Amino acid sequence: MSNEKKKEQSQRQKPEQTQPQQAEATASTPEEKAADRKALNRKNCRSGLYRVVRTLFAGPVRLFARIHVRGRENEPRRGEGSYLVICNHLTWFDPILLCAALSQQQPHFMAKKELFRVPVFGQLIRALGAYPVDRGGADVGAIRHTIHMLESGVTVGMFPQGHRHNGEDPRKTQVKPGAAMIALRAGVPVLPVYIKVKDNTVKSFRKKTVIIGKPVTIEEMQYDPHREGEFRRITDMLFERVCALGDEAPDGQ
Repeated sequence: MSNEKKKEQSQRQKPEQTQPQQAEATASTPEEKAADRKALNRKNCRSGLYRVVRTLFAGPVRLFARIHVRGRENEPRRGEGSYLVICNHLTWFDPILLCAALSQQQPHFMAKKELFRVPVFGQLIRALGAYPVDRGGADVGAIRHTIHMLESGVTVGMFPQGHRHNGEDPRKTQVKPGAAMIALRAGVPVLPVYIKVKDNTVKSFRKKTVIIGKPVTIEEMQYDPHREGEFRRITDMLFERVCALGDEAPDGQ
């Protein structure tokens, strides 16, 4: 056989040889995916800018906003994997409260896209990990981006109520089912957090307690892909875990 024919035959065989290798490379078990997320989490859990800003401002924020933190032992440590943190929503200040309370990993938050158009402020919140969402409808792109971040070892924060409800009992507010869908698609646990304040009303210099609950694993969610309304059921269960944290402590303690 001539050298040219051998070369042509070798080129024809290469795609057939590489396809099984690609399939093996993309195939992975849930355990392997979890290990990959932990490795990525060790690298991506906090940005350098966030570490500097938090070191400088977390203490003063807790002091002047009168924030007391409970349940720190429940917070996943760096390198233990990304997670989705969900919390009741009282004021625009809530993401700052959570960042001041959570010390191990950097939670990234969705923010309405209009904020990113504000000069300087938009660049600052983007640098600190916020990303835009169109709150006028179902922003599929933002949801996909959130799932991708979680899969990449980055922790994300969400408020299932969608809007601020200062002065309202969170159990009497509506929640959106997106939290369960995102956690299940990304394969990450959910960390429930509750902001406790007297009469569910935030006022200047009123004491606040941020209560960190135990993470809820994928297995605890008991997701059944063949049953309708599962994302709604699981999100309601997760948000009840959030609200139950508020029952454990008196107002503002």
